Amino acid sequence: MGNEVKPERKKVMLSGIQPTGVFTLGNYLGAVKNWKQMQEEYDCAYFIADLHSLTVRQEPTVLRRRTTEAFALLLACGIDPQKSLVFIQSHVQNHAELGWILMCASQFGELSRMTQFKDKSSRHADNVNAGLFTYPSLMAADILLYQPDFVPVGADQKQHLEFTRDLVVRMNNLYGNIFRMPEPYIPKNGSKVMSLQEPLKKMSKSDENPNAFITILDEPEVILRKFKRAVTDSETEVVYREGKDGINNLMTIYSAITGRDYDAIAREFEGQGYGTFKTAVGECVAEELRPIRERYKELIEDKVYLQETWTKGADMAEKISGRTLSKVRRKIGLLAK
Repeated sequence: MGNEVKPERKKVMLSGIQPTGVFTLGNYLGAVKNWKQMQEEYDCAYFIADLHSLTVRQEPTVLRRRTTEAFALLLACGIDPQKSLVFIQSHVQNHAELGWILMCASQFGELSRMTQFKDKSSRHADNVNAGLFTYPSLMAADILLYQPDFVPVGADQKQHLEFTRDLVVRMNNLYGNIFRMPEPYIPKNGSKVMSLQEPLKKMSKSDENPNAFITILDEPEVILRKFKRAVTDSETEVVYREGKDGINNLMTIYSAITGRDYDAIAREFEGQGYGTFKTAVGECVAEELRPIRERYKELIEDKVYLQETWTKGADMAEKISGRTLSKVRRKIGLLAK
């Protein structure tokens, strides 16, 4: 009995997304596609960051609808509530409480240096609110409540994770060992997908040209039409090289879905021209997204199941994050009731 080997603790991975509408093909291939596989390897927690969306004025009914849709979308993409913790941020009050505690440990100077604050302040000059300024402290709370080992980060959130790591050092130095240090996780096979109309620009759903991006709920005929209109170049050779940004982007997408490398793709489409290649990319994308689209349609109609799932998720998240918050409260000197 004494020689029993304890099973190794699974590493914890945490990721949050804002309810700002449907994921693009870029979000899917860059991150979401990997989340499904991560569940097998890690203890994953995924949440809809609805409190964060309040830094920009929201229409209440639209916010509720988008939060519901984002939750259904996570499940449709293969996030399994039996394997992962899936919840909505505002359902777990511990986020707001630790957010306040960490705001009090955040320096005004470091928050004012955040590039996202500068960027959003200039874009929403009529609503430069305090939440926009203290956003990184709440984001740090979102992360640290669950003591994760890894946080997947895109380039735009790198600075916020660095800030979170600074807070870990500060709090642990002041009060003893409270938080685990989270590491950035850069997916090995995350693909950077560019705009179909301006292939030097990242694909974005806020693009004014609807032909520039694919969303994961686009119907097959829409996907095919957008790929057929994708910008290429005046040559006809399907090959990955500098100066062929449009073709390089299509090859990246095709490679991410089929698993074939660029040389194999070049051989497959040798002498066939761009029309055939664009159609093939469109068809493989439509087929890849079909089960997600079908599952989403089922889920969004089943409001009872969605509500049961997010309630269970919130209860579990409350328990897990509550352990961290109790420890923080005790360490910083708040009186227990």
